[in-house]
Amino acid sequence: MLAAAARASWGFGAARFSSRLPQTVPFRGSHWQTSLLALGAALPVRAQPKKKKKVDLKREQAQKDRMKKKLKKLEKAAPEMIPIEDFETPIKYSDSNRVRSLAPLSFEETERRVLLLKKWCLFKQKQDEAEKKAIQTLVEAQQEALKELRLESEELFQAAVRRDEGLFPFERDGPDYTPPLPGYDPPEGKCVDITKVYTQ
Repeated sequence: MLAAAARASWGFGAARFSSRLPQTVPFRGSHWQTSLLALGAALPVRAQPKKKKKVDLKREQAQKDRMKKKLKKLEKAAPEMIPIEDFETPIKYSDSNRVRSLAPLSFEETERRVLLLKKWCLFKQKQDEAEKKAIQTLVEAQQEALKELRLESEELFQAAVRRDEGLFPFERDGPDYTPPLPGYDPPEGKCVDITKVYTQ
């Protein structure tokens, strides 16, 4: 009696929820399939269907007509090419008669510059001679050291004259001809944007 009553109650419940539940009962073979025990938690989640908005056919047709008119205007008008000013030299800079006017130098300033250039040439000549002499001294000392090393051990000599593969590429920043001025505070400067904006 109890089994029959249970079957009858289960059948009544199934008939009551048959409009909401799917026709096929899912299996519990994997973790993503729902079971019958989740029925009570799954039913309240269902939401009411959203009402469809009424579409105004006249308004939509008018919008399509406006878009067609705009497309026709764009097809008739030739596209405006945006010039690339970076590749074009202004005419005022390409004038061959343009000559920079320099202020004439006085006699004292001319003599001072000539004397300064002579002193600079003499300084660079002495510097070059001292550098060549230092290099020659180092090369002679190196050759003498290699001769003494070869007398001591041939293996050490071959290791000393072996080429260093990690020496190149070699980068070095030499001294500048215009060193920075001590205590000079450079100005921050201003940036004025003169970029032209083109609209189609």
